[in-house]
Amino acid sequence: MIRFDSVSKRYPDGTVAVDHLDMTAPSGQITVLVGPSGCGKTTSLRMINRMIAPTEGRIWLDDQDTGSLKPHELRRQMGYVIQHAGLFPHRTIVDNVATVPYLLGWDKKKARARALELLDRVGLPAHFAKRYPAQLSGGQQQRVGVARALAADPPVMLMDEPFSAVDPVVRDQLQEEFLRLQDELGKTIVFVTHDIDEAIKLGDQVAVMRVGGHLAQLATPAQLLSEPVDAFVAGFVGRDRGYRALGFSTVDKLPTRDEQTVRLNSPFQGTDNADGWLLVVDEQNAPQGWLKVAEVSPGTQVTDELMHRGGTLASQGGSLRAALDACLSSPTGRGVVVDSAGALVGSITASEVLALIEGRPDQPVTGR
Repeated sequence: MIRFDSVSKRYPDGTVAVDHLDMTAPSGQITVLVGPSGCGKTTSLRMINRMIAPTEGRIWLDDQDTGSLKPHELRRQMGYVIQHAGLFPHRTIVDNVATVPYLLGWDKKKARARALELLDRVGLPAHFAKRYPAQLSGGQQQRVGVARALAADPPVMLMDEPFSAVDPVVRDQLQEEFLRLQDELGKTIVFVTHDIDEAIKLGDQVAVMRVGGHLAQLATPAQLLSEPVDAFVAGFVGRDRGYRALGFSTVDKLPTRDEQTVRLNSPFQGTDNADGWLLVVDEQNAPQGWLKVAEVSPGTQVTDELMHRGGTLASQGGSLRAALDACLSSPTGRGVVVDSAGALVGSITASEVLALIEGRPDQPVTGR
């Protein structure tokens, strides 16, 4: 647990970066600090590991006052990930990841074995170990940065906009990988971002901060979307709050209908489907896209080039937002629903999802 006890940071010129911050980041959870530029979120993060010293107040790590610890002792208990990974350009990837274990006196064999294990855990192949940072993409470098922060197995992770420097597709992949790792490891994480969507997706709790270093609201993502405490928070969370809140509303089972399908890379046999669309599936019955019957002659091989894509997939037991998005993004207006293995369950329409929304509980489901 990390606890801010009336913590302030004032600079000699009179600037107040953080003003009497009281907040607790619970053990094993992700606390996200979000807010406009100049609100003190990065300053708050850096005061945790004493890269910046508080002017007033105390920060507690479990039952220890961090001010009573030597900075190097404190930082050994914390992994730290920054925006551009901060890798050493002259060191190989395996040696970058092993940096902290080396500093802690681990022998080279043990440190490198740990580094290789972590590269695999963050989704990088073993042959990347001998490469240098310049030989990796931005997203791959960020994965290395996460692996390096985890190398000594610290109980606390501090992350300062770690995914903001990559493109949206890679960013989404990194976020999913990060959540997967957290489910496995259960670290105490304080995460800074300027992106409210990222905060809502990743946080167990979200701290919205105002300019001047004031805490405006600390709440779960679902509570933040449904019950913003004032006009500032409502404005910062932004438009489409109701739609985004559907990401925390679920039903045990979506009502689905069967879809006629055709196998990818097999000959089209023709159909009497009056709707004019067939769902294309692979050998594992996983949906791949839609085939417009009028564009294909019998006997034609069903290939990637013939498919209409664009529709997202909804998971059975997943959020109502995902189900509605699957309908709205589909070229047929029918959302495709899959099981936990990615195999086709059936389809659902937007009107059917809306009926579920109208009958959902008043309070959204909390948590991710």
